[in-house]
Amino acid sequence: MALEHNYPLQTLNTFGLSAQAEHFARFQSIEELQNLLAQAERPLMILGGGSNILLTQDVKGSVLKNEIGGIHIIEEDDQSALVKVGGGVVWHDFVMWSINKQLGGIENLSLIPGSVGAAPMQNIGAYGSEIKSVFEELEAVHIDSREVKIFNNEDCQFGYRYSIFKGELKGQFVICSVSFRLSKIPQFNTSYGAIEDELKAMGATASLESISQAVIAIRQRKLPNPKDIGNSGSFFKNPTISNAQFESLKSQFPNIVGYPNGQDKTKVAAGWLIEQAGWKGYTHQDAGVHKNQALVLVNYGQAKGQDILKLSQDIQASIQQKFGIALEAEVNII
Repeated sequence: MALEHNYPLQTLNTFGLSAQAEHFARFQSIEELQNLLAQAERPLMILGGGSNILLTQDVKGSVLKNEIGGIHIIEEDDQSALVKVGGGVVWHDFVMWSINKQLGGIENLSLIPGSVGAAPMQNIGAYGSEIKSVFEELEAVHIDSREVKIFNNEDCQFGYRYSIFKGELKGQFVICSVSFRLSKIPQFNTSYGAIEDELKAMGATASLESISQAVIAIRQRKLPNPKDIGNSGSFFKNPTISNAQFESLKSQFPNIVGYPNGQDKTKVAAGWLIEQAGWKGYTHQDAGVHKNQALVLVNYGQAKGQDILKLSQDIQASIQQKFGIALEAEVNII
């Protein structure tokens, strides 16, 4: 496998930001990856769907793009199927495959951008579901030793938008395949009111297909298509604060949106905070906050990564000052 040099990354990140990789190559198997790791110059960046990164500069060293494909049922019984999926598979394509096979567990995660290999890194979730509930194991290659290692659910240390690959093992492994235990007797999760309301509007009862269609409709209304407007979906995590702090804020802001998160914690809607601070619809030099969803930062055409980074930092400072809450970026800033 040959490395290309000064490779443009603008079409490989959903913000559509102009940046170059000093060295670049694609891999479609573990063997190809191992060969590339032996010759690629460091530092090293692994690229999936490019939907969770903000490129603020050209990338030094090597960028390797995961294009490992394939979706295979490797075992099944009357209750469930264990499905192994290549890390380079588009996440939404896998969701559609599972619905076509009448296998439940990820229908609420329809239309989330990115690749399967990136999904466990931050335990992707939406509308009351997270992949940790269906995750069985993953296969990863250690970047330095090039050895293959299997990680089970416990090994991954999943948390809210978190796994060990964002913490202790950050930058040490490349996720090549992920195995999921999907159900043949699905338990529908419509607990988020938006899904129930959408199903009613559709005149539909809960099914894998209808829940997926409802989620897609909601997301398409709220979130801009990266093909039309550059973005990476939700830019910030929903912050978790103490119940005491939440009650104090509620006395000042009666309409603050929050959800119980354990016995003494509340998860606050970051989009609500950003909107209340006056950022929704804001634009400066093609970097902006989307008019329909304040959680989404956008590139209207000619913004640079540094422009979007500066905007995100201004928003963080504003929320800290107004609410005393520290917003944390969900995207990886390069």
